[in-house]
Amino acid sequence: MTPVIRSAALLSALAAGWLVAWQLGLREVDRSPVYGFFITALLGFGLYASTSGIVISEFRRQLRTVVIAVTLGVLAKVALIFAVMFFVFRDPSHLILAVAVAQIDPLSVAAMRAKSRMSDSAKALLSAWASFDDPITVLLTVYITAFALNGGAVGGVGSFAVNLVLNLALAGVAFMLWTLVGGRVRRAEAGGRAVRYAVRAVMVVAVLALGFVAVQYSLLLALALLGLFFRPNLGRWVDGLAETGMFLAIAAVGLVLAAEFSWVLAGVGAVLGVAAFGAQAAVAFALTVPKRWRGDRVRLALGQQNGLTAIILALLLEPTFPGAIAVVAPAVVVVNLLHAVTNGAYDRATAPRPAPTPAPKRIPRVPLNPTPAPQVATPYRVKHTP
Repeated sequence: MTPVIRSAALLSALAAGWLVAWQLGLREVDRSPVYGFFITALLGFGLYASTSGIVISEFRRQLRTVVIAVTLGVLAKVALIFAVMFFVFRDPSHLILAVAVAQIDPLSVAAMRAKSRMSDSAKALLSAWASFDDPITVLLTVYITAFALNGGAVGGVGSFAVNLVLNLALAGVAFMLWTLVGGRVRRAEAGGRAVRYAVRAVMVVAVLALGFVAVQYSLLLALALLGLFFRPNLGRWVDGLAETGMFLAIAAVGLVLAAEFSWVLAGVGAVLGVAAFGAQAAVAFALTVPKRWRGDRVRLALGQQNGLTAIILALLLEPTFPGAIAVVAPAVVVVNLLHAVTNGAYDRATAPRPAPTPAPKRIPRVPLNPTPAPQVATPYRVKHTP
């Protein structure tokens, strides 16, 4: 699917959701329990899809840099974005929106890898950064929201600790299950087609079962960890399902925007998008990277993109913070426009210039009717015979 066709399809999904909400008079669709479960399921699948695409060998080589980027880097980006938003609007609740757009969309990063001029090492760093800052921002959003709703009470910290333990417990159960069956699954992949399909079907059911438990009890970190080791060979199904999830999320945005859109909130979203893009640039320049990546620092600074995770986080926040999607959706558009414009300009500025063509050697002109050179008589002696 070309970028133009994909953009048109996404706009069509947005328009379809808007039209359905307008025709059916849906004004509080985000208050439905089905809506909450659906959005949480999309978010959980997005986390699993992003971490399951990480190349483990590259991740191990860059573990220190990635850990700094997705912990201190994410917190620094949130702080910078919130500082700008609070300076402009003086609204403390914008902290939640700052968290929602602080991550980099891994699907967008994966799409640009082939045409980017980054080195392979820098591409790997940005991919791992994009994959692991998603669960960090998701958890920050969920727990900061719970903390805010509890009025900053200590009970919110206690629930965070309990939820963290439950996440690790579910991930541990899944890891033990994969340890028991992983070898058999790999051997079955070498068998006949019927055996491969049967094993893959069983593994899909196992992933869905674990995913249902995780979504039902909001154990989203467990799904992110699950993608690191529980990886049945599903070919392109994961990418296809992630693309389908993107269209469903955009349609859900249309359902909500039909009742929430306003130009004032769109202006807030534009400021949020500019702040998010600038925060990525600041953190990338402050990040300590190996010398061999110094030439890629500008490209890392211009690497901010938003997509499925930011949109789903906004949909998840909508029932608690009405108008969240009306702010985040324009912010996503602004971030991606800035990404396209700045990267295009930098590519043109750094494009290798063709070597100057050497001037052709001058060949002396030969007249068309050359004048013959004058004949000079050569003296000679006559030899006399004696």
